[in-house]
Amino acid sequence: MLSRERLDAVLLNSQHNFAWLSGGGCNGVDLSRENGIATLLITRKGKRFVLASMIEIDRMLSEEVSASDFDRVDYSWQDEKTGALLEKVRSVLMPGALIASDVPLGNGVHSIENKIAECRYALTVNEIERFRDLGRDAGQSLRAVIDKLEPGETELQIAEKMRHELGKKDIASVVTLVAADERIRAFRHPIPTANRWQKTLLIVTCAKRHGLIASLSRVICVGRVPDELNARTEAAAYVYTKMLEATRPRLTGADVYRTAASAYAERGFADEIERHHQGGAAGYRTRDWVAHPASEDIVTANQAFAWNPSITGTKVEETCIVTERGIEIITASPDFPQILNVVNGREYLSPGILTI
Repeated sequence: MLSRERLDAVLLNSQHNFAWLSGGGCNGVDLSRENGIATLLITRKGKRFVLASMIEIDRMLSEEVSASDFDRVDYSWQDEKTGALLEKVRSVLMPGALIASDVPLGNGVHSIENKIAECRYALTVNEIERFRDLGRDAGQSLRAVIDKLEPGETELQIAEKMRHELGKKDIASVVTLVAADERIRAFRHPIPTANRWQKTLLIVTCAKRHGLIASLSRVICVGRVPDELNARTEAAAYVYTKMLEATRPRLTGADVYRTAASAYAERGFADEIERHHQGGAAGYRTRDWVAHPASEDIVTANQAFAWNPSITGTKVEETCIVTERGIEIITASPDFPQILNVVNGREYLSPGILTI
C-alpha cells in the first residue's frame, strides 16, 4: 500500500490498527478515545518503530509489542503535549520523507485510514485461528449466561451478567444491548434499562478480545413462543441465509444489500430493510464497512462478516469468515435452536429462539 500510494512511512495510532499490526496488542488506556497512548511507525522498507512517552514505553515493549520487532522511540510526557511526535518521527526517517497517518495529525500529514483498512480485510492464518477461538468462546458465553438469567431481572442486571460471563474468558463487550418484551419491537439499538424481563428477551454483544470483534444476538422466550415471533424470526433467518450465500469473493456490498432487499420482500417484509442496517465486514472494528445500495466495497477471501438482518421484534446475527470452502460461522452457541435453510443446494443454520 505504501508503495502504491508513494509514501515512505505510515503512523498507526488508533486502537484498532495498533491491535491489528501488533497481532493483538493494546495501546488503549482511556477507552473513551479512538486514539491510543502508543504509535506504530512502519516504513516502506519494512522498518518498524514504536513511539510512546516515558510513561508508557516500557510497558508497551514488555507486554504489547516485541522489542525484537519494533525499535524504541520515546519522549517525555511534557513533549507529548507540544506535538513532539512528528519531530520524533522525522528524526528516524530520511529528510523529506512522505508520511501518512491513520488519524488526523495536520502539518501536511494525510490521514489514510481507508487505505489502511483495506490492508486489514484479508485475515492471516493466525488471525483466523484467533477469530475462531473468540467466536467459539463468545457463543459459549452467551449460552452459559442464559442459564443464569431469571424472568423479572432488569435489562441492566442481565447486561452485567453477560459482561461478567464474557469477562471470565478475557472478552470485553464493546457493544451491549438488552431488550425485554415491548422494547424489542420499539428500538433497534436497545441500551439496557431498568425495564424488567417477563416473556421475551433479546441480548446482543460485540465481543472483543486481542483486538478482534465478533458480533452475535440471541432471542429467548419464557414458555411457548408466539406464532408471530416464530414467523418473523424464520423470515429474518431466511434473509440471513440469502446474505450468506451472496457473501462471496469479488461481489460487492451492494450485491449483498440487493440480495437482502429481495429476500425481505420475498417473505413479505419489504419495508424492514429501511429500519436498520444489515451489517457488513468485521474484524478489528465492529463493522469495517456496511452493505448499502451504493456500496462498492468488495468481499475478500478470508474476510470476516457480521450480518444482522432484523424484523420488528426479532433479529438474527452471527459472525462468519469467508473461506475457500465457503462460509464458516464462528459464533454459534451450543445447544441453541437452529433454523435450517437451503439455498442453491447449500445448507445454512441460523440461531432460532431458545425456550426456557
